[in-house]
Amino acid sequence: MKKYKLITYGCQMNSHDSERIAGILDSLGYLSTDENTDADIIVFNTCCVRKNADERLYGNLGHLKKLKQINPDLIIAVGGCLAQKDKEKIQQAVSYVDLVFGPQSINLLPDLLENARENKICATAKLGNNWKYNDSIKRKSTFQAWIPIITGCNNYCSYCIVPFVRGQEKSRPKEEIITEAESLAKNGVLEVTLLGQNVNSYGQDLYSKPLFAELLKELDEKSGLKRIRFLTSHPKDLSDSVIKVIGQSDKICEHIHLPLQSGSSRVLRKMNRHYTKEKYLELISNIKKEIPSATITTDIMVGFPGETQADFEDTLDVVEKVRFSQAYTFIYSPRPKTKAYKLKEIDKAAKQKRFKELVALTDLSALKTNQDLEGCTLEVLVEGLSKKDKTLLTSRTRGNHLVHFCGGKSLIGKLVKVKINKAHNWYLTGERL
Repeated sequence: MKKYKLITYGCQMNSHDSERIAGILDSLGYLSTDENTDADIIVFNTCCVRKNADERLYGNLGHLKKLKQINPDLIIAVGGCLAQKDKEKIQQAVSYVDLVFGPQSINLLPDLLENARENKICATAKLGNNWKYNDSIKRKSTFQAWIPIITGCNNYCSYCIVPFVRGQEKSRPKEEIITEAESLAKNGVLEVTLLGQNVNSYGQDLYSKPLFAELLKELDEKSGLKRIRFLTSHPKDLSDSVIKVIGQSDKICEHIHLPLQSGSSRVLRKMNRHYTKEKYLELISNIKKEIPSATITTDIMVGFPGETQADFEDTLDVVEKVRFSQAYTFIYSPRPKTKAYKLKEIDKAAKQKRFKELVALTDLSALKTNQDLEGCTLEVLVEGLSKKDKTLLTSRTRGNHLVHFCGGKSLIGKLVKVKINKAHNWYLTGERL
């Protein structure tokens, strides 16, 4: 039996794309393996949001050169966003790569593999609205699932390469999404996460108006699921109607990931984000008014070209006012094709100093929000064994807090009540009631 190894980098959408890739390979008769030497096909599903992702791929490809010499029949495939960005470069720089395909060409994988076996380098189709969702999905979990509702992005933030590699926004029909959710629920799935680069734009391309609030409401009422999550929202598009639906829902989790990027209105304007510091804080206030138990997580960048110390202090001010329960922090990474790519970068030492200061503040913010939960009893979905301590189970609250507690493997995939005993920066510990 032929085997494949699949390596995934990047976001949740990439992780789900890998489930689709695995499903296709399984349907073609391949088995999964963790060993390079056992594989007949090695697939990298890549990310290119930051430069280190590029370097990681090329480094790993270099390690396969000797294996390809030993086994010339080995198919090495590079998929995902970096493949879309660098398809010609990959073919020229790494001659032993057999197949290059972008995220919109996953459904073409059977034909592309067949061509690769004939010793051809197979580039993807041109980027466009040719995204087609395939039914062959090998989900990693039996009780949690991702459902992509929209792909691509029309926002063109000045630092972001996503529109250039995933294309313009393209929504799936609402009925198709609801049918998939209902089917998952009937097959034992308790929780789904709706995916999109900007879920709040859902439906605009299909129905000439955004229908995300309507989709959430129908899923809440019809799907039969216990929990519904979504990623990611753009602050300029998160509407009052969506916030109200979440506040009135029984199934939609009270967690909103709302990327800030910067707390400086001046920098936000240069980033082409279409909101100000004041508008962001007003949105947070509205969320907390309509959903008192809401947890807010975010993405924050330091070191955008032209960022001053005053701009950075505006970012710190927002962090202190919002009290994010978690923040994904990173240093600006120039990406080709973006408007910010040719802008002069600020001093590296200043970026590192600001990054360190930001991390310290977001860690403190996360700890404080977690401490508010000490003594509370919360419902958690048990996801599996803790990666660091196999005597503990790891679980997640509706607000997306990670909770570790003692319990048997039989609890995995179940909703249970846990009393929170101790707060830490990025997780909670407790005991089952």
